[in-house]
Amino acid sequence: MPKTHRHGGALKLHRGVTFGEVSIARPSAKTAEKQASPQAGTPHAINNLSLGVAANSAPKRKRGGANNRADRVSHALTTPQIANLKAAERHAAAIGLPLTRFITIHWEAAGVPLDGMARATGRFTDLLRKMLARHGCETAWIWVHENGPGKGGHCHLLAHVPADHVKPLGALAKGWLRRITGKPYRKRVIHSKPIGGRLRLEASNRDLHAVNVAAVLAYILKGANPEAASQFGLERLEPGGRIVGKRCGASQNIDKIARGKRN
Repeated sequence: MPKTHRHGGALKLHRGVTFGEVSIARPSAKTAEKQASPQAGTPHAINNLSLGVAANSAPKRKRGGANNRADRVSHALTTPQIANLKAAERHAAAIGLPLTRFITIHWEAAGVPLDGMARATGRFTDLLRKMLARHGCETAWIWVHENGPGKGGHCHLLAHVPADHVKPLGALAKGWLRRITGKPYRKRVIHSKPIGGRLRLEASNRDLHAVNVAAVLAYILKGANPEAASQFGLERLEPGGRIVGKRCGASQNIDKIARGKRN
């Protein structure tokens, strides 16, 4: 995620900032370092977790509708989808649950088929929700699925994870993946970074954190269709690939219904 700092009174993205992208290939350390620069293209193997299951309510209720059909196929993010993700991110900040963690999970590398990604992401976010709830904490998240040659099916997740629970999450996450996939954990399947490059940035420098959230949000929206890209002024675009089932979503506490109740 982009690190940023103040420069001459203005917010400026740090040069060392990188965004993560998954890759099935395993490049050398030098290659990975080169790929990690914004000028060198898509960085290698970053990982995340998540899906649209309720963040603060029991996840047993099935959410129906044509957009949730498991056999639905899409190839890009649409204008309504991007509008919803952006509004969900703003709502998370408004209710005191700013998105603080950028996580990527490479579901294909973990052995999950394309039509099983939505279920796998949902199980992961439910485990995240339950872990934080046991400690009296709430969470919120948005997620996007991507796919394509050379990188395979994966999920980008932006989630609210309190700084005190980042370490426990790291210790538990690999075990969750073993439970979800029924297979041993494979190196680099999951990767997690603080948005802005350091913990508690959302509290110590809200403006800086907001700039970084906007940058990483633009990154995960890069699979937009031309109409959506034009409407939202998205400059970085890449094919989002073929996705089976739901392509993106948000936790129920920041999704459309929750936002409508608050207004």
